[in-house]
Amino acid sequence: MSKRGSSRREKKRQKSAPMPAASAGLLRFFEEETPGIKVRPELVIILGVALIIISIIAQIYVAG
Repeated sequence: MSKRGSSRREKKRQKSAPMPAASAGLLRFFEEETPGIKVRPELVIILGVALIIISIIAQIYVAG
């Protein structure tokens, strides 16, 4: 392959290569202040796990 063809291909690739997606849209989304209750993600996970454990204990209690 000739060097000239290679450089032309690289130039075309550089022109058509998409820019990396910026996270500015996500940052703007999380900066918006919305009305309503504020719940930390840790609390949601803890409450979910607690609900699962209570459900398993209730199943064992009813079956036994």
